[in-house]
Amino acid sequence: MKILMTATYFEPYKSGLSIYALRVAQSLVQLGDEVVVLTSQFRPDLKLEEDIDGVKVVRFPVCLRISKGVLMRGLHAAARHWVGWADVVNLHLPQFESPSYVRECRRQNKPLVVTYHCDLEMSGGLLNRLAGWGTQQRQTTVLRQADLIVQNSLDYAEHSPWLKPHLGKVREVATPIDWVRTTAEEIQAFRAKYNFEPDERILGLAGRVAAEKGYEYLIAALPEVLSVYPQTRVVHAGTWKGVLGEEAYQAKIEALLQPFGEHWKPLGFLPDDEFRAFFGACDALIFSSLNRTESFGIVQIEAMLQGTPVIASNLPGVRQPVRHTGMGRLVPLRNAKALAQAIIATLDEGKVSLPGAEEYLRRFAKQEVARTYQALFEEVLR
Repeated sequence: MKILMTATYFEPYKSGLSIYALRVAQSLVQLGDEVVVLTSQFRPDLKLEEDIDGVKVVRFPVCLRISKGVLMRGLHAAARHWVGWADVVNLHLPQFESPSYVRECRRQNKPLVVTYHCDLEMSGGLLNRLAGWGTQQRQTTVLRQADLIVQNSLDYAEHSPWLKPHLGKVREVATPIDWVRTTAEEIQAFRAKYNFEPDERILGLAGRVAAEKGYEYLIAALPEVLSVYPQTRVVHAGTWKGVLGEEAYQAKIEALLQPFGEHWKPLGFLPDDEFRAFFGACDALIFSSLNRTESFGIVQIEAMLQGTPVIASNLPGVRQPVRHTGMGRLVPLRNAKALAQAIIATLDEGKVSLPGAEEYLRRFAKQEVARTYQALFEEVLR
């Protein structure tokens, strides 16, 4: 099967969406499909064409940047060619340029499967909010024309004002992860490399810095946590500096962190083996997201696979891993007091292995997710 995938950002960009798309593309190639990804040349040093583990990546120069969205030079002509090549087209939204692909799919009678990662709730200035609103409006046409829509959970879809009109063609598909468990030796080596003391309690944060992550509420919760567990340290794994469109939020968080010194430690983006050891080393993962721009949180599953409980916001979609596994606690949005109490209770309890969690987590193995995608593609091709 020849599959055309599109995403605004792709490898080496690091976000939940780009990692998701990469894992699905790689796994489909391993199953024998041909995959081409059209994306932006978001950095000028990136090659315009590249092979990544058998996935052909075609990048287009950015001619205009609006917040996190981009306009790409040469995309429209290339879309015509590559839609013609493909058996099926898979768009990963949000994506400002997505209507271009829809027009070509309609013109060339090609089936369209949309992977809808999240609604857009933009923070910041007027330009940011207008960019988010404009992108969301453009995507209404895409959702209307899609043959099928993939979402991480029906819980999220049922609460999204943009997906509600299309629930009949929404399919719940698990978020892909590498099904690999870390070892005690790898965790010990990780702790030694980053100089963590044996009695330290580690609260993990994973992912890029972004306003929807709600780090300010974790910072506000820290004094109460430290009063009970003074050896606690928040450790952030992921892109800490230079996230596109998040410069003002980054500055805000760094100002709030000034009083806490070494109680907050950013590690930067880690290789896969160290990410697994990081999740295994954490006493709890904190996922205090604030709005519908967060639809699930792939890092929750990655932490649970390593036996680590998660304290997550009670948001549609985001709450599903804790609900299904019992590994952690849910907290109300924007409530630092409740977050502190949940952290303390989780640290009191320690890591607990729960029967039934394994069966749920196995759904997220990237090979299984790719087979589900193959079945959906075959469905729309019939």
